[in-house]
Amino acid sequence: MRMDQRMKLDPRMIQSMEILQMPTPALEERIEQELASNPTLELAQANDDADTLQAEQVQADRDDNEGEREMVVDDKAGSQNEAADDFERLSNMSEQLGESWDANASEAGSDFSRRQVSSSAGDRDGKMDAMANAAARGASLYDQLLDQWHLAEIPADLIPLGEYLIGFVDADGYIRAPMDELLPDAPPGATAELIHATTNLLQETLDPPGLAARDFRECLLLQIDAKLSEDPDTDLELPRLLVDHYLKDIEANRYPKIAKATDHTIEELQQGILKLRQFHPHPGRLLATEEIRTITPDATIEYDEEIDAYTATLTNGRLPALTISRDYQDLAKDKDADKKTRDIVSKNLSSARWLIDAINQRNTTLLRVIGVVVQAQRDYFDQGTQALRPLPMTTVADQLGIHVATVSRAVSEKYLQTPRGILPLRMFFSGGTESSDGESMAWGAVQAKLKEVIDAEDKKKPLTDDELVTAMKDQGIDIARRTVAKYRKVMNIAPARQRREY
Repeated sequence: MRMDQRMKLDPRMIQSMEILQMPTPALEERIEQELASNPTLELAQANDDADTLQAEQVQADRDDNEGEREMVVDDKAGSQNEAADDFERLSNMSEQLGESWDANASEAGSDFSRRQVSSSAGDRDGKMDAMANAAARGASLYDQLLDQWHLAEIPADLIPLGEYLIGFVDADGYIRAPMDELLPDAPPGATAELIHATTNLLQETLDPPGLAARDFRECLLLQIDAKLSEDPDTDLELPRLLVDHYLKDIEANRYPKIAKATDHTIEELQQGILKLRQFHPHPGRLLATEEIRTITPDATIEYDEEIDAYTATLTNGRLPALTISRDYQDLAKDKDADKKTRDIVSKNLSSARWLIDAINQRNTTLLRVIGVVVQAQRDYFDQGTQALRPLPMTTVADQLGIHVATVSRAVSEKYLQTPRGILPLRMFFSGGTESSDGESMAWGAVQAKLKEVIDAEDKKKPLTDDELVTAMKDQGIDIARRTVAKYRKVMNIAPARQRREY
């Protein structure tokens, strides 16, 4: 036996932290799920003030000592009393909630059921309307290739093997799996020679040309041959020669070596390579493109000329305004109603209040964090990336009097609509260095300065990484060579040899 003290997170507190971490689209989906599962939670009327309704409903049935101040979870001595009060408040609310809906909820009483049905009777289901009007999802690459294979005139004994190989075509349209990976699970009777022949048949059958290629070189050759078969007069002799024998030299920018080996001038090589741009390196993406992720900003940053400052507002227009059903509140207080029914309603009312409280908590914390960012990064909004300042999360946490983990959750997957575009909130939090004049610079600002130096170089004599270190030092920024190489890769900038123009 032993006596010890330990901190145990309440389930509802965990949910509160999850809601804080959710971006706007995820929170919108969570709210829709709660609306579907908790009948005591309703959408506020369009002519009601959402914030007022939420504040009124959250405050209902709450003890006077459970005010609306922001939750503080900090390990500092000055915040321990407030943190203890918050944990106690969470514990009390959890005890009121108990278990949610159980299997016997349907037997709780006809009065509860009638109210639930009447609350939605005669109303159109907006979510069903949205689903009915949504565009259908396009067919996958696998399904499209399978349809092409089945429509082609193929020997019957090769159809199963072709279907099997189509399953190995990746999103780019390649079959990159080696033969020792294809053979073990191939249909009965398949051999390496038969797999090779069927792959060639797939390349001849599938459209667009280049599908089922084993590598980039073969993909380009298939497209060149298909182009020549359509138009024999097309001059693709040099491009085909370059792809067939000098592809690696082209990637390494070794034009003089290719010119010497082929008796072509560098200008002719450049024209031949220019013709290669008409061919697609990833033919599979022409049939099935990846779904583009839509970014929904969580807040908007705007410049206010009257106060000469940037202001932040949350973009909660997409989030439905929530309120708690007054009918269910009356039912929970109705002494004549069935006790089991009132208990179930009370639990769901508590759950609804907790959700609204957690959303308000999220919005308050997020807005406070963004406010500190806007104040600290004023120079960035005025001047651009090179004026980005170092801003550790610990600094923001100390300034707001909250735990650094709370700041991290508030920043996670959040985006800002700013005068400089839609930007991830996390990009404003980073370390940095000092310039020669003692000015603090974030690593993002250092990258921007490095890109500026590379853009201004003589492309016929591009700067090596060592020379870039010297050039950055001339700009007052002292960084190591490995840092230059690292930032080049981050910004997808090739080394000096590949940046050279002839």
